[in-house]
Amino acid sequence: MQNPVRVALLGRNAIVREGLRRILADDHFEVTQSVDHHSRLHDIQSQEDRGSYLIVMDNGVDQTEMTSIRTLQQRFPDARLVMLSDQFDFDTMAMAFRMGVHGYIVKEISCAPLIGSLQLVAMGEKVMPTQLADELPSQASSFYREDCEKSLVTANLSGREIEILRCLIMGYPNKIVSRRLQISEATVKVHVKAILRKLRVQNRTQAAIWAVNRGMEGTAQNAPVLAPVMTAQIEAPAVAASSVAA
Repeated sequence: MQNPVRVALLGRNAIVREGLRRILADDHFEVTQSVDHHSRLHDIQSQEDRGSYLIVMDNGVDQTEMTSIRTLQQRFPDARLVMLSDQFDFDTMAMAFRMGVHGYIVKEISCAPLIGSLQLVAMGEKVMPTQLADELPSQASSFYREDCEKSLVTANLSGREIEILRCLIMGYPNKIVSRRLQISEATVKVHVKAILRKLRVQNRTQAAIWAVNRGMEGTAQNAPVLAPVMTAQIEAPAVAASSVAA
């Protein structure tokens, strides 16, 4: 970037602010303010400051600093807000972005990535920490579980119908479903028709897709239960072949 990015440092720890100031001063950033409370920030209303001003907040000391975000947005609508955190916390990060921050950075980051992250924010990008990549799978699983439960309640599926739907995900035909659940094939057919009607789908495949898209998993493959079924599948062709030969 040709022009230096103006930065205001906001945090209770003067040593941390001074360290940040020295790091940023060597990489085309101009620290114009360094204060311990948002009320001490002076206005940045000049035209040259607009669109190129970062306010870097250190929330490592007190979680209540989150409450200052709204005030900062109102006072400095053209500034871009960056939050520094001692450690990664998914809920805090999500709340910060909902409240309007443009970057959430964990302090364990090294200097070069920090500079790069701030430059991206200055150019209009949203920046999230690398720790988010490790957290997303568990967060996504939790989301899908909740979504699945809500969908099942809405569809009004019975407990038995949910069991059969899990079997449909695995692609089991009615014969195997009946053996796994120890019910008759006729009963399985009745439940499958009810599932299709409640989910408003045309066939078993569409029902399975509906379930998978909402985070439902197939029924666990229990080896002791599957063993006799697999044996029956293997022996059936042999019987048919002997019948044809006869």
